[in-house]
Amino acid sequence: MSVKDRTEWFAKCGWGVFCHWLAGAPGGGNGSGVLADEWNRWVDAFDVDGLANQLVEVKAPYFFITIGQNSGHYLSPNATYDRLVGITPSKCSRRDLVADLYAALAPRGIRLLVYLTSGAPNGDTAAMERLGWEWGYAGAPPNGWSPNYTGKRLAEFQRKWESIIREWSVRWGTKVGGWWIDGCYFSQDMYQFEDEPNFRSFAAALRAGNPDSLVAFNYGTVGNIWSDGSGRYVRPLTPEEDYTAGEQDHALPLCRGPWVECQGRQVRWHVLTYLGQGWCEGAPRFDVELPVGYTKQVMANGGVVSWDVPIERSGRISEEYMRILKAIGEAAGRRDR
Repeated sequence: MSVKDRTEWFAKCGWGVFCHWLAGAPGGGNGSGVLADEWNRWVDAFDVDGLANQLVEVKAPYFFITIGQNSGHYLSPNATYDRLVGITPSKCSRRDLVADLYAALAPRGIRLLVYLTSGAPNGDTAAMERLGWEWGYAGAPPNGWSPNYTGKRLAEFQRKWESIIREWSVRWGTKVGGWWIDGCYFSQDMYQFEDEPNFRSFAAALRAGNPDSLVAFNYGTVGNIWSDGSGRYVRPLTPEEDYTAGEQDHALPLCRGPWVECQGRQVRWHVLTYLGQGWCEGAPRFDVELPVGYTKQVMANGGVVSWDVPIERSGRISEEYMRILKAIGEAAGRRDR
């Protein structure tokens, strides 16, 4: 299937809701001190039907949920991860929250997509060591920013991480319509190769259960954008992705068309930003006018925008954010079913 065909439903949606539901949020910290029993209680108490009804109320056509980030806690079981890291009790939840979310969202016509990091959890030293993951620049990145780092290819880690992802992807199949992969800052050292492991094998693992699943690789708020005298532009990282990760914080780029070229391949224009003071935190930084106007501008030009909102431990969205999302949904005026 071509990128155009694969991303057609995404473009018809035009906008959607994204959340960071993590062991360390809300409340600060990376969540590495949370015990497995406590994590399981939180996951078990997540109100999938309550959230699904809220998403229907705001007319959101898709929803992103985080599988996990830096704590080492994941909201779905994964036997491959447990075997490779050897941590007991498992920091993967007993409940498969992704599968349960799909069961609540699908009958309501809402697509489900997932977020995952490109590396092992940085707050879990045991997992990092056993998976063979190393993080960061050996020194300060040159000129303040670079997608490169003076590190290693970490091929053994990549193969292990791909096997972990493959288990989730195969289990969920077509229940998951897309992946947003965070932290691909070191692409020149890890992924930009003709031989595997590389971006191609990474994308293949993500699509193991659903060949039509959308894939985006994120390399940061600065790396995702280039500027010239006429404005700021979203840019892709690799032709292996279907849509731009588009992570942005303050200066939101205008959408100038549905596609961005990457090495002769068209990638769907997409931006991810937050409605709060930061990712999954604080009071709304906008009233309704700006997010409504920006969503309309993006959709009018064939792009897609995802709005991150704080989500309560119960899985519910607070009323102050519901008010803004309702306004966006009314202005968008269409949904993909």
